[in-house]
Amino acid sequence: QLQASGGGVVQAGGSLRLSCAASGSIYSITEMGWYRPVSRDEVDLVALLKSEGTTKYGDSTKGRFTISRDTAENTFYLQINNLNPEDTAVYYCNAKRFDSSGWHDFWGQGTLVTVSS
Repeated sequence: QLQASGGGVVQAGGSLRLSCAASGSIYSITEMGWYRPVSRDEVDLVALLKSEGTTKYGDSTKGRFTISRDTAENTFYLQINNLNPEDTAVYYCNAKRFDSSGWHDFWGQGTLVTVSS
């Protein structure tokens, strides 16, 4: 179970840090990431962090977005710098766990980021 927070209204050029708190240990998470909708049924990758530490970013988020984690707090983060109005969206956190029974997929409820020009 994931709880996203940190969204809000910010002026263009500002920064925000989104948080995603997991109810259990994030040591068991294979991949943790942030996504934002591009249509009613489709989400776009914002940032991904794998358990071994490798990261991946969407084409539109490279350079201004940074994903990180704090295993002691069972939380992962999305730092967004130099926000622009096109970043306005609900940001959803996601965790995927792979074990002997396959992949397990968890989503947070989303946190709204609004960037004013």
